[in-house]
Amino acid sequence: MLPIACCAPLAAPDLDEDEAAATAALFAALGNSARVKIVNLLAAGAGPVCLCNLTVPLGLAQATVSQHLKRLVEAGLVLREERGKWSYFSLDPEAFERVAALTLLPKGVCC
Repeated sequence: MLPIACCAPLAAPDLDEDEAAATAALFAALGNSARVKIVNLLAAGAGPVCLCNLTVPLGLAQATVSQHLKRLVEAGLVLREERGKWSYFSLDPEAFERVAALTLLPKGVCC
């Protein structure tokens, strides 16, 4: 799966099928509580976080955390950096700007 290049806001008047599918894939990557926790831990970090530092706070095995991170990287939400034998992860700020844009409602639209 390729990272999502861009997505139209949900309030866009003409959300085509490709944009809808890309948007669904983005939200699907965030549709798991462990992945949401990973995003939160990465957001709270002062810089890239080593995979080895995520297992204890998540209470998950390294292989499980690795699979969740792979899904977030494939969705284009998280960046991966190799440092020797370790992988470090950080949020892609541009990706989360897209997430924010997807959830914005036009003026005058309220729940």
